[in-house]
Amino acid sequence: MAINLEINSSGKKGVVLHTASAWNDEARLVEQWARVRARLQAEVGEVEYRTWLKQVSFAGVAGDEAVVMLPTRFLRDWVNKEYGELIAAFWQQENSTVRRVEFRTGAPAARPAAPDLAEPAPAAAFAAPAPQPRPENIAALDQRFTFETFVVGKPNEFAYACARRVAEAPATAGFNPLFLYGGVGLGKTHLMHAIAWELSNKRPNGRPVSVAYMSAERFMYRFINALRSQSTLEFKNELRSVDVLMIDDLQFLIGKDNTQEEFFHTFNALVDAGKQIVISADKSPSDLSGLEDRLRTRLGCGMVADLHATTFELRYSILEAKALRAGVEVPPKVLEFLARKITSNNRELEGALNRLVAHANLFNRQVTLDTAHEVLHDVLKAHDRKISIQEIQKRVCEHFSIRIAEMSSARRARNIARPRQVAMYLAKQLTSKSLPDIGRHFGDRDHTTVMHAVSRINELIGQDAAFAEDVELLKRLLEN
Repeated sequence: MAINLEINSSGKKGVVLHTASAWNDEARLVEQWARVRARLQAEVGEVEYRTWLKQVSFAGVAGDEAVVMLPTRFLRDWVNKEYGELIAAFWQQENSTVRRVEFRTGAPAARPAAPDLAEPAPAAAFAAPAPQPRPENIAALDQRFTFETFVVGKPNEFAYACARRVAEAPATAGFNPLFLYGGVGLGKTHLMHAIAWELSNKRPNGRPVSVAYMSAERFMYRFINALRSQSTLEFKNELRSVDVLMIDDLQFLIGKDNTQEEFFHTFNALVDAGKQIVISADKSPSDLSGLEDRLRTRLGCGMVADLHATTFELRYSILEAKALRAGVEVPPKVLEFLARKITSNNRELEGALNRLVAHANLFNRQVTLDTAHEVLHDVLKAHDRKISIQEIQKRVCEHFSIRIAEMSSARRARNIARPRQVAMYLAKQLTSKSLPDIGRHFGDRDHTTVMHAVSRINELIGQDAAFAEDVELLKRLLEN
């Protein structure tokens, strides 16, 4: 008998048992799920399927409900919203007893493979990728940077889909060149490496795809060395013979006129020969002042895709995925704290989590809000600033999902009154305002109302550990 732990959408853990007597039923369900996935792939297309649906895993059927698993809450909610009805419809057509589909978060339960039609292997989105063969003519790539480890969200989903398309069908009209741009640490290099790894495994006409990947800086140094050694012909022939040329951080060529000239001719030769070019930079082609107009025009003639600044939801999903890969339990409150506080870029965000994980492993300590504040004190160092009551009210309303107007309303429903009391408590803790001043910001309430709120929150903090953690999280978010 196999015992597997799984986590449903409410966060509760449950145990799934598989016995040998259930093997035939299990195999039949796996066959049905394989057909459902095949129909989904045919219905939505390869790019959309690989972007959103490849990571869906089958967990089982309980009564009239099929259960499927996704590795993160973001993916679970997105797939449920966008594809839930379609998946349910296909399931019903395969198995008339299935009336609905439940979407859960977690790793799928182990199950027997069907004898003839095995379930497609779920993407190992949050496991360390297996070592892959080194591509020909390619600089050292980071084996962590694959499509499966790239966390997709609204700010980067278009760039991700474009990168997938190029990796699957290089030199497609409208996608050559592919120009990816965005700020530092938003995932450009990750997508570049992912494209290179994907292409390195292709064997069209029985031969491997030749990929040349390098930074713009390295392109310049190689060109200068070729000039010095009088081997420019070899340099030109080497780059113009590849199937795919990938140049990272193109902005480095600004002001390097001779190198731009060589790159422009290499670009034209490859495009005219039907070869794929992928470029990344920190700005769009039109905003890269300092590049020759003719080069800037050519760079914008294909597909231009930007990676926007991350949202809270995407940062949370990135942290959640990285913690899962590291095999370290990080409480949701800590993930939320980091996702709200570290908004500059993903590298700093992941670096902060790496430090927390290393600290937990070295000292055999659990990851808590206290340890996060201790270990990351330099990153989260509090700045001396005045915290306004309006800021406190806004943060509390966001946390408890209520409208800002409820801070001053006369409503006494618990779901409104409790957050209001928390805001009053934090105003007393974090500002120098008097009790009457605080009361005036909450609908002209009397100072005794504020005193009661502070007393009540202090009481609840001593009684309810989860509530105390909520209040502490809000306090630290406001202080930093």
